[in-house]
Amino acid sequence: MDWPTGLLGFAAGLLISVTTAPVGVSGAVFLLPVQVSVLGVPSPAVTPTNLLYNVVAGPGALLRHHRSGGLRGPLTRLLVLGTVPGVVVGAVIRVFAVPGPSVFRLLIAVLLLPLGGWLCLRTLHRAAHTAAAREPSEVSPRTITRLAMAVGVAGGIYGIGGGSLLGPILVGRGMPVAKVAPAALAATFVTSVVGAGTYALLSLTATGDIAPYWSLGLACGLGGLCGGYLGARLQPRLPETALRLLLGVLALGIGGLYAIQIVR
Repeated sequence: MDWPTGLLGFAAGLLISVTTAPVGVSGAVFLLPVQVSVLGVPSPAVTPTNLLYNVVAGPGALLRHHRSGGLRGPLTRLLVLGTVPGVVVGAVIRVFAVPGPSVFRLLIAVLLLPLGGWLCLRTLHRAAHTAAAREPSEVSPRTITRLAMAVGVAGGIYGIGGGSLLGPILVGRGMPVAKVAPAALAATFVTSVVGAGTYALLSLTATGDIAPYWSLGLACGLGGLCGGYLGARLQPRLPETALRLLLGVLALGIGGLYAIQIVR
């Protein structure tokens, strides 16, 4: 990796994490297309590289949540217990069953289009009914763990750790963002450590670009570490509705771009 590529990766990680960290998302879901289309990381190496980004970037925002006590609830434990085995299964599927770029683009579109639509619709609905009191719906621990495992598999395939999918799903079920965000970030961090390690081990037995691009992943991660810290500091000063809409629009745009590439 040359210096211009490293600086570009650092800047991408910084800008993306500043935007996504205030709502409890690591930003890897938006960094992935930058790595593929701009930085030239091949598939499937882009997935473990993205997981490496989560490992390096995660502690910045998590430190803030730890100091405020946001990581002490049972939700963090449930999400980690589900996503850790899921991400291992996802990594194996990604290496041996979904190696082609066309299938990978289809997976990105299938994941991001509904996620972006959900984020936008839920945000607009909540903004239109702010005057109405609404009790958060209870989600059973078993349901949370099963959901976390399913999302962990998707995260292992996609290289996003799973937290950026769990967050909007649980918030959409009525759970408060202040409770979900720290747990989702913690699950993203832990599963990314496990996922990156799994890919490193699989690279010893499989052919192709499977190991992460360590230097580029570290450069993007350092940017994400700084951006995550700044985003956490900015969170009280930024309107949550605008940030959620921005995330939804970005997800829809990226998913739509990959869908168009598939059609062409």
